[in-house]
Amino acid sequence: MTKGVQDLMVAVERTRDAFVAAVRGGDLERAMALVTDDVALTTLPVGSGARGADELRRHLADDVLPHRPADLATRRVSRTGDRWRVVDEELVAFTHDRELPWLLPGVAPTGRYVEVLAISLVTVRKQRVAEHRTLWDHHGLLAQLG
Repeated sequence: MTKGVQDLMVAVERTRDAFVAAVRGGDLERAMALVTDDVALTTLPVGSGARGADELRRHLADDVLPHRPADLATRRVSRTGDRWRVVDEELVAFTHDRELPWLLPGVAPTGRYVEVLAISLVTVRKQRVAEHRTLWDHHGLLAQLG
């Protein structure tokens, strides 16, 4: 592998990490500065998300940022990537202390603590997030919530 390819792979990881940090930190403007105009974000299996920067801004502002669990924590299990994308497998833990329309639409807060696996695939184009898909262990999540 050439140094140029290695540098591209590192740049993809940094872009993904900066976007996720902005979202988790509640910084909408920083998150939006890191996406393409035709960005697509999808949360599976519920299918929530957005297509295009304007729709993503609304989705993050209305459905995601005000509805982040107070104790949300992640621990990376694995990461793999190439010059265009990075795939992370993470354990995500939180107390279901509020409605989560982006993850559990229509499910009232249970107050229960959960830890589930999530796999995300992020595609980067010209140091901007072009696509972000996250697949949650929905069955495991619902089982822990009762």
